Amino acid sequence: MISLSPDNWSVGVAVGVFCACALVIGVLGTRLTRVVDQLADRLGIGEALAGAVILGAATSLSGSVLSVTAAWRGHPELAISNAMGGIAVQTLFLALADLVYRRANLEHAAASVPNMLQNALLIALLSLILFAPLSPNVTIWGVHPITPILFGMYIYGIWLVRNARLEPMWRPSFTQETRQDVPDDVNQMPPLPRLGIEFAVLTSGLAIAGFLLEPTANKIASASGLSLTAVGVLFTAVSTSIPELVTSIAAVRRGALTLAIGGIIGGNAFDTLFMAASDVAYRDGSIYHAMRDSSQFWVALTLLMCGILMMGLIRRQEQGIARIGSESFAIIVLYVVGVCLMLLAGG
Repeated sequence: MISLSPDNWSVGVAVGVFCACALVIGVLGTRLTRVVDQLADRLGIGEALAGAVILGAATSLSGSVLSVTAAWRGHPELAISNAMGGIAVQTLFLALADLVYRRANLEHAAASVPNMLQNALLIALLSLILFAPLSPNVTIWGVHPITPILFGMYIYGIWLVRNARLEPMWRPSFTQETRQDVPDDVNQMPPLPRLGIEFAVLTSGLAIAGFLLEPTANKIASASGLSLTAVGVLFTAVSTSIPELVTSIAAVRRGALTLAIGGIIGGNAFDTLFMAASDVAYRDGSIYHAMRDSSQFWVALTLLMCGILMMGLIRRQEQGIARIGSESFAIIVLYVVGVCLMLLAGG
């Protein structure tokens, strides 16, 4: 009989639970795409904002629960690497989604001022996280001053994204390959209360899966000899980011290109709040000052990936290497190089 306590699980049981949770996250994440796309049309908020706030927050729920749980249990390295590794791998997933859409590069077809603003917000938030360990190690009630700044910056950024959609000051050039955010017929959709209930059920399932992933990750780390940073970047970050991959591909197949990009970039911006929430949960001081060089490396690498993505969103190359954008190809190469460097350094 399998013990209900994760501390008593064998490595085999931990791996089995890990895989089961990853599968659940993937299945629930796929269903979320349809629900959020319909919620965006029902609420009239647009795919970019729906991707940033609704889809981004929902698909990030399992990862946020894992990071906060890890910080609360005194594992800051896992909390940090899960958050930062998740942002990196989700940026990679956007390049993979570009492979699915064959007509043109996603950066070209889904040109959107709100999505560009979200990426700028993400760069600002990551810069704050990278700055935090270099600031004085001062906390107020166990919370570093950067934490409320992160929350405030995120709220301000989402306000800017909303205004950019309602009152845009400039627009991208439209071409025959540009896919604009045109709402579907709401009369053909389920009623709003039903969509809300389905959304709540799916996100609850993601949260439970994220809670169960944390102890399994620690068990796998202790048995494999890998550091918690390596486990966070390679295992938990990837598994909790599966919803972003499946929702972005599902959105591309539905033709909701703005939602696909908004879900990834908006989810990444939301993921930076993992650090803020983890700092509140971490009771041994500032979690930013518990950040190791390996975690800071992933913050810096992710900043570079986001900067390259911004170049792609502005340049809007129609076709590139392997029929994806040159920037998407560069993002794939950077992520692979980052993983190789981490493994060569001993995890």
